[in-house]
Amino acid sequence: MPSILAFDFGEARIGVAVGSSELGIPHPVETIAAEGNDARFARIAALIAEWQPEQLVVGLPLAPSGEEHALSRLARKFANRLNGRFGLPVDLVDERYSSAAASQALNETGVRGRKQKPALDQVAAMQILQAWFDGARTG
Repeated sequence: MPSILAFDFGEARIGVAVGSSELGIPHPVETIAAEGNDARFARIAALIAEWQPEQLVVGLPLAPSGEEHALSRLARKFANRLNGRFGLPVDLVDERYSSAAASQALNETGVRGRKQKPALDQVAAMQILQAWFDGARTG
């Protein structure tokens, strides 16, 4: 089944999720906490080799008003680098509330406070991928 990899981009960590375009169900993969672009992109290259996605999705952080800010520009740059390095199509998805939704989802499963940190970025990437699946199916 064709897969899609989604990324919750952050300056310190990048959450990664995967899902099948046929099933439309995201799953957590990992949080990349490597320092430096070379190490981050080496890990992403390994994930792309493993999952062989047909599409990449990157969360675009926006202000509550919908305006872009400094992290938005970094996420766009990251998306452009993914496309340039791997030659795969990259879509951006509004991720305004993905971290809050991820935290809420973890709370509901009983994972609270500091225990959320290792999984939060992966669950946020799942939220981003789910939003992409939802949008892809409506238009």
